[in-house]
Amino acid sequence: MIRVVIDTNVVVSAALNDDGLPAAVLSLAIDRAILMFVSTAVLAEYETVLHRPRLKLNPKRIRAILADIRNASRLVHPTGIVAEIKKDDPDNRFLECARAAAAEYLVTGNTKHFPETFETTTIVTPKQFVELVLPLLAQRNEETDG
Repeated sequence: MIRVVIDTNVVVSAALNDDGLPAAVLSLAIDRAILMFVSTAVLAEYETVLHRPRLKLNPKRIRAILADIRNASRLVHPTGIVAEIKKDDPDNRFLECARAAAAEYLVTGNTKHFPETFETTTIVTPKQFVELVLPLLAQRNEETDG
């Protein structure tokens, strides 16, 4: 199964628009077509950002999204501190999570904040992720159906 960490901006975009690529990525995780990993720090950031007043998200919607993420994802406990990203230190929590999960992908709308790759993890946009992963998922479905 494809192992992925999803950045907060993708979760927020999915919460704001059910029809976009970020929503498709999050749906793949919630439907367990891909294996999403989170850490305590990642979950805390999701919650903090989703509750920002300027987003005007319904508290019930926020609770539902967070519950879906908690139910569908696997919690990892990073053991080391990453200081790869100098401009925005909280982004390092996602790299720490990716390392602990041995994630293949980190999906973010802000690829400029991240290196192209980090150890075994490739940093991609939601569009790139969907383009890379959907053919693989379709192929796996054909193999299991056939």
